Amino acid sequence: MGKIKVGFGFDVHQLKKDHPFVLGGVKLEHHAGAYGHSDADVLLHAICDALLGAANLRDIGFHFSNKDDRWKGISSLVLLQHVVALIKEKGFTIGNIDAMVCLEAPKINPHIPEMKTYIAEAAAINEEDISIKATTNEQMGFIGREEGVVAYAVCLIERG
Repeated sequence: MGKIKVGFGFDVHQLKKDHPFVLGGVKLEHHAGAYGHSDADVLLHAICDALLGAANLRDIGFHFSNKDDRWKGISSLVLLQHVVALIKEKGFTIGNIDAMVCLEAPKINPHIPEMKTYIAEAAAINEEDISIKATTNEQMGFIGREEGVVAYAVCLIERG
């Protein structure tokens, strides 16, 4: 049996009015969107950090600095492809990804199948190995006031 490792990822972004909202590679219709250096896709950023952490490859900021113009406005699906290449270089494959998004609106359940398709393609894994869930913050805190969005992810990677 090969080496099995688990990683955890977290990301948070501020929501800004009239800004695009990209989540899991899908552009959502909403009055505000996540703001950041790339496309600010918190779901993909949390997944990238989980994968990088599991492979002991530091974090997303180390590999894709928000001071580097190469990553300005880039699709986080491209970042995920880079991360998958990095973990493959270390001899790992992805076992599964489990993610949770916390936001009040918009509702993402109708978009989860499309998100899984994009993530599976970028990560070169089966959609059945990706779980995406959503919850609200019960109208409490910055999430409840729709000032920000948070995502968490765990993953399992295997070598051998």
